Amino acid sequence: MKRMGQGRRVVVTGIGLLGPTGIGTESAWKSILAGRSGIGPVALFDATTLPCRIAGELPGFDPLDFVGKKDVKKTSRFIQFALAATEFAIRDSRLNMDAETRDRVGVPIGSGVGGFEAIEREHAKLTSQGPGRVSPFFITAAIVNLAAGQISIRWGATGPNLAYATACTTGAHAIGEAYRIIQYGDADVMICGGAEAAITPLAMAGFCAMRAVSLRNDEPTRASRPWDSDRDGFVLGEGAGVLVIEETSTRTPSRSRADCRVGRLRA
Repeated sequence: MKRMGQGRRVVVTGIGLLGPTGIGTESAWKSILAGRSGIGPVALFDATTLPCRIAGELPGFDPLDFVGKKDVKKTSRFIQFALAATEFAIRDSRLNMDAETRDRVGVPIGSGVGGFEAIEREHAKLTSQGPGRVSPFFITAAIVNLAAGQISIRWGATGPNLAYATACTTGAHAIGEAYRIIQYGDADVMICGGAEAAITPLAMAGFCAMRAVSLRNDEPTRASRPWDSDRDGFVLGEGAGVLVIEETSTRTPSRSRADCRVGRLRA
């Protein structure tokens, strides 16, 4: 087994993306290249009492397009995003797993806050209807590690399964650590990235209280301006991005060098 520093080259073979600019890598990327903004008035709930009333919501996302009907109630929005992005990434990479290879496929997926909407919904049930009305799926829908867990269950990847929660750097950390795990020889393929769905009343109220978000409610498409001297905060968004990264020797002739989407990752 090749170890760190002994030539284990890592390449990106699949990309899965969904966010305010579109559902699916191709759709989202075309919108980004065209300079289209995905930021607009909050529609997921009534935000009229909040100082910030704009966000980057996912347009027209239907979890039933990616998750079975029975599993929708068992998963929160960020997990559904992660499953959708993973489907796009695996389809893009043409990754195939069997009984002999699945234990060399890992899943590090992160989320800054996890299932915020599940926490708010079930707390409301607790206070208004009592503990007996809290869903038995509440905990598994809310905790951060279940995005990686549900992906592993869906596709049968039994390698290293990890979750990261490092705020805005979560997805980058998941990808970086996935690279290291392959370099160390503990896996050959990693399905890695991040998912977020924190456009909820409590989350937005909290960010408003921090004075961390932009108040440019009248010009939402121009509100996110991180390098502008007149910036007044960030804009909350939701979505998921997932990569399939692999040690180069895992690619079969049908998945040739041309399948490498981004090229070699560097430490």
